[in-house]
Amino acid sequence: MPDESTSGEPIDLLVRSTRDLLRPEELVREATRDIVKDEIRRHLEKTLKEDPQLEADLHEAVRDLLHARAMEYAALVRVGTTTARLGLHALPPEVRAALTKNLVDLVSKELGQIVERSL
Repeated sequence: MPDESTSGEPIDLLVRSTRDLLRPEELVREATRDIVKDEIRRHLEKTLKEDPQLEADLHEAVRDLLHARAMEYAALVRVGTTTARLGLHALPPEVRAALTKNLVDLVSKELGQIVERSL
């Protein structure tokens, strides 16, 4: 006789996942964590409001961090692009031409799909 909780039927899966979501100990732990985070956030916001220079320094530091991350991603894209170009140049000319055509077709298709989705 098969165990109903493991039958794999959609309704059984839904009931099991709902039961998992409603575990009281998990809910209490998550709610407590949210309360603690909110309290810490309020304390930090109060501290920043009391020290405008500290708040300005934090905003500047975050701006610098975001700029550095953007530069890192741009560098990674350049490295990837250069590596791809190096790989293409290392191929025999006939293979390079065929691969380049396939890449152009793929990029054109992807761009077309992006344009269609944005309309």
